[in-house]
Amino acid sequence: MTNFDEFLTDVHTVAIGGHIRPDGDCVGSCLATCNYIRTWYPDIAVTVYLEPIPNIFRFLEGAEQIVSDFSGDERYDLFIAQDCGDAERLGGARHFFESAKHTVCVDHHVSNQSFAEENYIYPDASSTCELIYGLLPGERVTKAIAECIYTGIVHDTGVFQYSCTSRRTMEVAGELMERGIAYTRIIDETFYTKTYNQNRIMGLALLKSRLHLDGRCISSIITAEEMAEFEVLPKHLDGIVNQLRVTKDVEVAVFLYETGDGTFKTSMRSVEQVDVSRIAVRHQGGGHVRAAGFSIEGDSESIVEMVVSEVAEQLAD
Repeated sequence: MTNFDEFLTDVHTVAIGGHIRPDGDCVGSCLATCNYIRTWYPDIAVTVYLEPIPNIFRFLEGAEQIVSDFSGDERYDLFIAQDCGDAERLGGARHFFESAKHTVCVDHHVSNQSFAEENYIYPDASSTCELIYGLLPGERVTKAIAECIYTGIVHDTGVFQYSCTSRRTMEVAGELMERGIAYTRIIDETFYTKTYNQNRIMGLALLKSRLHLDGRCISSIITAEEMAEFEVLPKHLDGIVNQLRVTKDVEVAVFLYETGDGTFKTSMRSVEQVDVSRIAVRHQGGGHVRAAGFSIEGDSESIVEMVVSEVAEQLAD
């Protein structure tokens, strides 16, 4: 695959989908592709299927047209899966993928299973948005498309501070800035700005945190009751695991929150020595070398002990 245009010939309907609990890279990449097709291929009907997105991303063009009702039975000419490691993580949109005449996957997760007909998988890329930029003709990247791509890159690189940031990433960001996007506003309003309740729950998570392995690992757990008390949803917990990660001398941060059905979503971040994707894949999750996660049933304390022991194994190696 060298560009999207080669797949759009004789195509009349396109569906685009990303992973469950969509983040900035997922939303940005899906909307960038959608806006590209709507702008340059107006005769193609395109629909984006995602679970409800965080409000901070609703300024992106096309966000108001995202469909979160997956009950339809449409059969699309082409389904483009983005920022998603396997078909199951498409959630409710999976049946659109499976019934589509043709499928394409664009992703940068090291755990991706190449589950589509055509797969464009580059684990070394900072983000799916960076890959999308490479698949679009530069002269056709409008300001609206650039805003979507820049937003995704900002979020998956932690504003260019994670190890996945490369020279290419910075070059792409610079080219996007030249499109006239409000890059400082995008960073401030989508990455740093938090609501009062988000700051409160982060404060609670930090207060409850514990150190393991002589201070090389840190963990924290937020229960469903605490989320209800602070009036926050899972999407409001973004940033907590990253804040834990920047604790001095910590190599791995582990953050758990209860989803309400006896399951805990486990997020992990590492600095440079531990491949957290190995731990995630072991528990039917996925992600990247420095950022990964999985969902698991059980006692939260036991889950933390299990993850810490697996971190210790890698540190010992």
